[in-house]
Amino acid sequence: MKINTYLKDEHFKKFSSILARKTDNGYVVLERNDKLPYAVLFRKEKRVNHKINFFIFCVTLGLWSIAWIYISNVSSRAKKILVAIDEEGNPFEEKCYMG
Repeated sequence: MKINTYLKDEHFKKFSSILARKTDNGYVVLERNDKLPYAVLFRKEKRVNHKINFFIFCVTLGLWSIAWIYISNVSSRAKKILVAIDEEGNPFEEKCYMG
């Protein structure tokens, strides 16, 4: 019985450290369950400064366009993720549908 509670404590510490890292990166906890354990996290949409990106685009003779498109379309969107730990104690992260 002590081994089982020790493993649960390790899993909970791992889960808490993952949540701390994610909240440091700008995520907000929307829902959390410590018994299972899982949490749903949300990060707001980031604003892209297109004036600076256009300047860099001109300086690099268009090479910056690939990074600019990625920044504008992928990394600046709002994100909702599920962070959990399975029965074996392995952490995993999945994207949630934003409807």
